[in-house]
Amino acid sequence: MSTDDTGWVTELLQVEGAVVYCRRSTHGSGPPLVHIHGFGISGAYLMPAARVLARHRINVVPDLPGYGRSTRRAHVLDIPALAEALLAILDALDIDRAVLIGNSMGCPIALEVAHGAPQRVERLVLVAPAGGVQNQPLSRGLRQLATDVARESPRMAPIALPDYLKYGPINGLRMFHKLTIFPSLERLLRAPVPTLAVLGGRDPLMPPPARVREIGRLAGEHITIALLKQAAHAANFSHPEELARLIELWLDGALTAGAPLPDGVRLIDPHRHAR
Repeated sequence: MSTDDTGWVTELLQVEGAVVYCRRSTHGSGPPLVHIHGFGISGAYLMPAARVLARHRINVVPDLPGYGRSTRRAHVLDIPALAEALLAILDALDIDRAVLIGNSMGCPIALEVAHGAPQRVERLVLVAPAGGVQNQPLSRGLRQLATDVARESPRMAPIALPDYLKYGPINGLRMFHKLTIFPSLERLLRAPVPTLAVLGGRDPLMPPPARVREIGRLAGEHITIALLKQAAHAANFSHPEELARLIELWLDGALTAGAPLPDGVRLIDPHRHAR
């Protein structure tokens, strides 16, 4: 274990017979916030938002098995297997109950954990949830990914490119295909815990606004949908202050209609155009 001058520690956990690299802040109260990264990439790009949130709460940012600095795997783990691995990581850290904050692939993983072990999940935050019908067929999803690359901050390239190269293009294609066939929407609509879904206004992987409002009407009052107008897919990296403030307001019960919101953020009212 090592500690940096900002109060974060890095540690190597023994999980299911392999090593998992994990970053953890050391100060704060309430259930820990556990950040779950996207496919082909490590948790490093989630750190900007996690560092802001660490001002008041303990944050945990692992590299899932097979990703980043964690032990490579002989084959690509699917969503259920990654969810099981995440639960094992929580066990290794003695975390009984957590707020799960997923980005991209991290969202269906968080949903899978919440459905399989709801007693372990306080709340869900789903930032740019990927997978399912909006990314089908695979060719369409790949075009969406290519469009997003051009919209992300160039500052993310030194973090993302080495991770993607290490993960490998073949593994990336296999994992993205697994994402496109995963029933993300069905899991979201039946989320067993309060859920905040955060969409990027410039994210090509997200459904159009009319479809988002329709999903909101189907989901019910336990799901809150917010829009970061200028963000693409990786809002945790590109808009950490706005995202962190949005999450804090929601966790504190202050994210309500008419409440002051961070710049560039608005709530999506699914009932506005219901008639």
